[in-house]
Amino acid sequence: MPASDRVIVVGGGVAGLVAARALALAGRDVELLERGNRLGGQLASHSVAGIELDVGPESYAVGGVGGAALSSLLRSLRLDGDVVHPRAMPAWLHRADGSAVPLPASNLLGIPGVPLAQDVIDAIGFGAAFRAQLDNLVPGLVAAKARSVGEVVRRRMGRAVLDGLVAPVVRGTHGVSPDELDLDLALPGVRGALLRQGSLAGAVRSRRETASEEGLVASLRGGLHRIVAALTGDLERFGVRVRTGVEVTVADEHGVTTAAGERIDGEVLVAASLGAPASRTRVTVATVAIDAPELADAPRGTGVFVAEGAPGVAARALSHLSATWAWIGEATPLQLLRLTYDGEAEMTPERAHHDAEVLLGRTLPAPTDAAIVRWERAGRRADAGHAIDGMRRVGEAESGTGLATVIPYALDVVNAIPSDGDGRQD
Repeated sequence: MPASDRVIVVGGGVAGLVAARALALAGRDVELLERGNRLGGQLASHSVAGIELDVGPESYAVGGVGGAALSSLLRSLRLDGDVVHPRAMPAWLHRADGSAVPLPASNLLGIPGVPLAQDVIDAIGFGAAFRAQLDNLVPGLVAAKARSVGEVVRRRMGRAVLDGLVAPVVRGTHGVSPDELDLDLALPGVRGALLRQGSLAGAVRSRRETASEEGLVASLRGGLHRIVAALTGDLERFGVRVRTGVEVTVADEHGVTTAAGERIDGEVLVAASLGAPASRTRVTVATVAIDAPELADAPRGTGVFVAEGAPGVAARALSHLSATWAWIGEATPLQLLRLTYDGEAEMTPERAHHDAEVLLGRTLPAPTDAAIVRWERAGRRADAGHAIDGMRRVGEAESGTGLATVIPYALDVVNAIPSDGDGRQD
């Protein structure tokens, strides 16, 4: 096949894999080059107590265009039968004063749907809840053009809601401040619902009401890392040439050059930071297995979000994996806890154990097993765009974070590439 028909995908993270698969389905000759020795990027696994668990994201957002695109991909990968949903129980909030309360039941990323509900008052106090209630009196156009989650919450519900509820959840979920989190990417559909409902609280209630019966997030039995094996299996089946350990040093609209001096001609799709660096956030995840049957009653629900500056704890979130995901609880009688830290934190199993005791509010036996891993998350570039210098780009630096954002963005970019297509079915 001539070089003019070839597409070179640079980067073997999930965006690159999805793009390469879609290009192959469209009939293009595809070669994927990955600098490291494995594929999948943040979708990786590690073993704790004999169970393979996700290193990076453990769930994805359902609903909306992104959720629909991801659901379609899982069906085509024959993984849809293994989609699972978290148990219906609240998460908790570990507040800046060291106390803990359940998160309000009707919330979206910490934003309350009923500001004067008792659980909101319990979490942030009556004065802050009353200020949030004024959102219902503010015209719907106020903050309707806000770019970030932080801006829309601050302007409509006040700083106390932002700092006391939203910031801990955003920090624990996305690893950034609410002012760094794009509203449309983090909460698709909320801007339109704000205009229709006339209030942010109404938008939250509307989004929750239209969510599936199973909730707002989902995962896969056995972990999201299984997506990587399914994608790579399809790439092999569709004839995509996949090469790991190949570093691309130069890329242009006519092809790439590797560190070994090899020149490969063709159209280029970049799924890595090559030539357009983005800010990167390091994340440390400590997962511990504890023989503590008393935790089976999930004393803090699915987990705990931590307010910045909370005394005596370094973690920014704790996920009670055994309580959240039934398949994990069924796999072992041990309780598996996942604690997330800022990437530069010094981490040991003892530190994770201490933080777990603080966040769960009880003394725990020492872990029987533990694993500590570090990975990086790319921030969205301010000048993100589908194409640059004749090359198309995909990945979280372009789309924003989250599988339900990264995957549909990659598919949109591929769909914009002209192709004769061979009608191949997946």
